[in-house]
Formats: sequence, C-alpha cells, structure tokens
Amino acid sequence: MAARDFEGSPDIAVRLRAITSELSARFYERDDVVRTLIVAMLAGQHSLLLGPPGTAKSELARELTSRIEDASLWEILLSKFTSPTRMFGPIDVAALSRGEYRQVYDGRATTAHVAFIDEIFKCSTAALNETLGYLNERLYHPENGGAPIHCPLISAVTASNELPSGEDSAAIYDRLLVRLEVDYLADPSNFAALIRSAVVAPHPPTRTTITLAELQAAVSTVVPAVDVPDVIVDALCTLRAALRRRELISSDRRWRVSVRLLQASAFLDGRTEVSENDLTVLAHVLWDSPAQRPTVEREVLQMVNPGAREALDLADAIEELAADLDAKAGQARDTVSDWAIREANPKLARAAKKLNKLRADAETTGRSTSAIDRVISRQKAVHARILTEALGVDASMVQA
Repeated sequence: MAARDFEGSPDIAVRLRAITSELSARFYERDDVVRTLIVAMLAGQHSLLLGPPGTAKSELARELTSRIEDASLWEILLSKFTSPTRMFGPIDVAALSRGEYRQVYDGRATTAHVAFIDEIFKCSTAALNETLGYLNERLYHPENGGAPIHCPLISAVTASNELPSGEDSAAIYDRLLVRLEVDYLADPSNFAALIRSAVVAPHPPTRTTITLAELQAAVSTVVPAVDVPDVIVDALCTLRAALRRRELISSDRRWRVSVRLLQASAFLDGRTEVSENDLTVLAHVLWDSPAQRPTVEREVLQMVNPGAREALDLADAIEELAADLDAKAGQARDTVSDWAIREANPKLARAAKKLNKLRADAETTGRSTSAIDRVISRQKAVHARILTEALGVDASMVQA
C-alpha cells in the first residue's frame, strides 16, 4: 500500500509539519532538532538530546510529546539509585499483604506510548537490562518471573548533559538511533528575545496536535510503505564506503534501521518516495562522538548537496572569526572595533552573500536548504556578536 492510500495520511503530515513550525518558532535555534525528533518518532525510533544544562532539552521533549492526543506519556529523571520497579511498576502492597506478589503497571513505562527519559546514562545497574530490553524489544520482564510484558512504546526521547562514561551506559547509547547536539543560544538577538519573553506575557500559541491512532497508523503502516528507490540504496552503499575510508564504522543494524528514518523524512515532507534530500538526517545517526559529527555531515552533504557542503566550509571560516573575537576579550575597545570594521565585518558580508546564493541555487534545484540555513543562522549570530561586543550595538536592535 502506498503512503498516499492511507485515509488521512496527507493531513497527518500537514499537521506534523505545523507542529514542527510551531516548536521551531518557540524554541530558538532548534529547527533541525525539532524536525529530526519528529522524524525519529515517525520511524518508531529513539532519540537523544545531548547538551549542557539549561538548553531547554526537557521542555522541548515535553512539548513535543504532549502534542499526541490520547497517548499515554511517561517521564522519569534517572539516577544511579533508580530501581526497576520505579520505572516499570511498583509492588502492589495490598496484594502483598494477601500473600500475592503483583506489580502496578499503570502510569509506568510498561503502559506508555511515548516516553521522556532524562539523564538516560545515569540508569542504575539494577535497571540496566530491563531498560535495554524496553528500548530495543519493547519488553519488560516482571519481577516475579513469568512471560515478558509487551510494552506499547512507539518512541522514547531521552536527554543527557554528558556522553556515556562506561560500558553499561554505552550499551544504552547504542540503542538511541538519533543523536542531536543542543547548545546555548548563539545569536544575541535570539537571546534578547528569550529574555524579553520572560518579561512580556506571550500570546497563547497555536497548538496543533495529532491523535495516538494517527501516529500509530503512520508508524506501522504509512511510513513503511514509502518507496525506497535503487538510487537511494546505491547512495547508502557509497556513503558507507566513504565513511569507512574515514574509519567511521557503524553497525549493519544501524544502517538497516536508518532506512526507516529516510522513509519517515519523506512522509513528513509529503512525499511517497525517498529522495536524496532525506539522506541529510543520517548526519545525526552515523557518529559515536560529537567530534565525528562534522565529518559525517560533510560526507553526507558531499553526496546530497555540494552547495551545502560548501556552506560548511564557510562555517569553518565563520567559526574562526568567532574564536578571534573570544581571543580579543580584554583588549582595548578601539583595537577590537578596528578589527571588526576592517576584517571581521567584510568577511562576514562576503560569507552572507555566498550563503544566500547557495541557498537560492539549492531552492532552484529542489535540494534541501536546512544545512545552509543553519550556517546562515550561525553567520548572523557571529555578526550580531561582533556588532554587540566589538562595536557596542544594542543586542535588542540586532535583527535575527
């Protein structure tokens, strides 16, 4: 059955795109993160938000998961002392007094359709095996033995302030197909808007939702029916070879499961066939450490969108200017201002012109602009920093 044949499936994709837009407008500098989280959910896969405290990881995860009507949502903050029964079902004390050993599953992981697990890598040793089985097979083995319980989990959004540090937490890390880095706001204008939102009461936001039944149908029926043409299979083989030459090795299982992400990406965009643009989601899948992510992204974009690959090269030059600005902290204002006027601003202006051209070319050829847009946002952020920190321009007057 083709994706278009499921009654209502186009409307589901439209509303999911509306949710993407609404969350992107609310959470500054998170456009790609929001879209990829939704793609992971549509693929029935788990995701990781990796970044320092105070970057709205939990708020974003809660807001996304709450957009699913009728779904059972479960949330927990893990620690090394979290017991399996707290996660999957406490002991029924009343039954125990009668000599019966039972667990109460309502409201726990065992009955959840969508989960948010904070500090995922602090999972206790006692809960490790059950957590792995829960994420991988959607199974829970009761404390008193017996047949395993099949859990209705569709997708888990997890979060952590740090990478896993031991073999136990590394096993959980491997179960999280999508890995997304989040950081503090870079653009001073976005930071000013964030501060302003704490003072001025915002208008009630538009809040698009989908139902649990719609999400389940998309995950189980519509997304798997999206066509994957041979050209995409060939592209995946080529990408795997290119990454292996860089000594970046992903398991066969990870590659296979990633295909469902490509199908979910196509469905979200309203297409019934995977295209090369969908391969960009793999930049969040095929790395183990954040240091490897730029290399993976470049290899992906080299195949998918050479213009976006060129944009990443411009991003390196932009980051050098940001580093130069950091290095000038404490220097005389006249010295820093002269550097900004003579060197930094002209370079940023040339980068902006080139990036705008690359974006226009990508639009003309029907290629994704997401990577280019991210670099454009970074160029604006660095430019805003230079205006505020080197030239003394009020951040609230800097246009995003």
